This record gives sequence, structure tokens and C-alpha cells, in this order.
Amino acid sequence: MNDRSGGGTPQGPGAPSLSTRELAARLQVGDLVFIRIRALAFRKISEATGSWTNHVGVVRDVSDEQPVIGESRVPLSGSTRLGRFVARSQSRRVAVARLRAPLDTQQQRRVAAAARRRAGVLYDAGFNLDSRRQFCSRYAREVLAEATGVTIGQVESFAALLERNPEASLTFWRLWYLGRIPWARRTVTPAALLASPELETVFDGTVRRAG
Repeated sequence: MNDRSGGGTPQGPGAPSLSTRELAARLQVGDLVFIRIRALAFRKISEATGSWTNHVGVVRDVSDEQPVIGESRVPLSGSTRLGRFVARSQSRRVAVARLRAPLDTQQQRRVAAAARRRAGVLYDAGFNLDSRRQFCSRYAREVLAEATGVTIGQVESFAALLERNPEASLTFWRLWYLGRIPWARRTVTPAALLASPELETVFDGTVRRAG
């Protein structure tokens, strides 16, 4: 189900492609939208997790032509229209995953409320699950857990994560953490969310610029 490659584009001539409008029509509140950001640090996240994706947001409003994606981003968490969110993705690749148990109206309202409560929180570039700040996969995980009671994504230490992906650049992460990788730190990644058995992938392809 999940492409673990580092590339930004699904493989094969039959890879699905939708316009932004077509994708918008398929989205539901509570859906997770995965993309691949081009910046170096995010590419290193993909490398460390063995996955094409390195960023995720949660759909919090579909009442307009352009659905609203709640996300943790630099410098503060907030909301982004679907078109702008997709435009940040390398090769405009997008995956959409949905809880297998459909959300009722009350749960959808709780998703929107949980996302609003997390607006304006500083981004955590240390990816610490126990900090007061936020990062994308923690944000999406907590919004869904608060709204639905379903917790997704395997939590693991940096030691376990990097041991499982020996191709990851330890030199980069030592520099990122000013010389000392916090091996015992708990984190959760976009790849871990996408691999959650509680989710099903409802779209994995590219989004065309027109439409």
C-alpha cells in the first residue's frame, strides 16, 4: 500500500493523477494529506524513515471549494488551503489516508475544534514528542486522537528509528542537533502515520497544476 521509496513521484505509467478540484471533491474532514517538501531537512527526514513523504496535515474544513488543511509548520501551526499545500510537494505528489471507521458529524466537528486549538504553536525542529511545541506528524496524530479516540503512528526513539534505516546520514543529524543526537528522544514520523493499520490510503498520486 505504501511506497517506501525516496522519490517524489509514484512509479509506473498507471499512477493516478487528479486536478486540485477533483482531489478536493474526494476529501473528508479528518483525512490526512501527505506530501514531500523539498527542503534539505525534510529530505533527510524521508531518508531517515525510508519513505517518500516527510510532511502531513489534517483536513479540517471542506465547506468551501478549497478544503482547509490544518498543519504544524515553520514557524507557527495554522491552516493552509489545499492548492497551496499541494504546491509545496515535490512533483506535486500527494497521498490521502482516512480512518477505516468513518467519522460521524460530531467527530468531524471535534477534528476542526482540535485543529483550531493547536493553531499558533511554535514549530519543534527537534521533533520531540514530549515538548510543548509541535511538529507535523505529532500535530496530525493528536488532532485525530482527541477527536476520535483513535491513536495512529508508532512512537519510537531516535535510536530505534536510525538503527532501522542505516542509510540515514548520521553526520547530518549530529550537525542538526549541534553535535549530539538525542538517541532516547521519543518521536513519531509522517511515515509511521501513513503505515498505520487504522488508516486506509484513498489516493496516492500526483495533482495537476490546472483545475
